[in-house]
Amino acid sequence: MPRRCALTGKAVRFGRNVSHSNHKTSRTFAPNLQQVSLRSDALSQNVRLQVSTRALRTVQKRGGLDAFLLTTDDAKLPPEGLALKRRVRRAMGSSRPAASGS
Repeated sequence: MPRRCALTGKAVRFGRNVSHSNHKTSRTFAPNLQQVSLRSDALSQNVRLQVSTRALRTVQKRGGLDAFLLTTDDAKLPPEGLALKRRVRRAMGSSRPAASGS
């Protein structure tokens, strides 16, 4: 499983440690990823994702997984997030009540 956030796409970055003597060594900057289960009301199930803590805070701020996915632009979501967004949209479309014509 790649070290990448399923909702924001945040991944490992590479850089250099530079010592006092200017000796450079490679290092990695890993995102703080957590394995979490987020509740999707549209899908009526828990979705298990590997998410960065920053993304987790944003999901909570926006009011849940479904709200986060629907308000986030497609260009900002990684492929896993887009697939989940499509599943949520499909589930919401089929569960909408029919409009009553009067």
